[in-house]
Amino acid sequence: MSSTNSWTHEIESAVTAPRLFRAGVMDWHTLAPKLAPQIVASAHPVEGEGGIGSVRQFNFTSAMPFNLMKERLEFIDADKCECKSTLIEGGGIGTAIETATSHIKVEPAANGGSVVKVESTYKLLPGVEVNDEITKAKDSVTAIFKAAEAYLIANPDAYNQIS
Repeated sequence: MSSTNSWTHEIESAVTAPRLFRAGVMDWHTLAPKLAPQIVASAHPVEGEGGIGSVRQFNFTSAMPFNLMKERLEFIDADKCECKSTLIEGGGIGTAIETATSHIKVEPAANGGSVVKVESTYKLLPGVEVNDEITKAKDSVTAIFKAAEAYLIANPDAYNQIS
């Protein structure tokens, strides 16, 4: 019998919430191949313009245990720096995972930076055990936001405009 599981993770950043959300979430398909080429070979929108229902595909290098991942945007509120997406293909869907969703919210921190809050909910296929995959997932999410943070610190004018 499969059951629904979840994990949460928080990442502190020196970058403001709006800039980190735009770079690390909304525009990650553009930045990822540039900032993490050892992991993301390429990425692109598959359908939609980045709004609700749009789909993005990430193609990975051999550093990842799967070669691609497609995610559909279920909810986005750029003003509140919050979104929810569903994994629809790749990333273990059909081989280990039945369903998986991620809810990301980037909140302002008292120090002027931000805190990324990630909640991932997933349903495993019957008979599948999760061992170190959750740790790997948390490490991957941390790496994404730390790469975006480093880029934004190195490029202080990037993602400052309100879009």
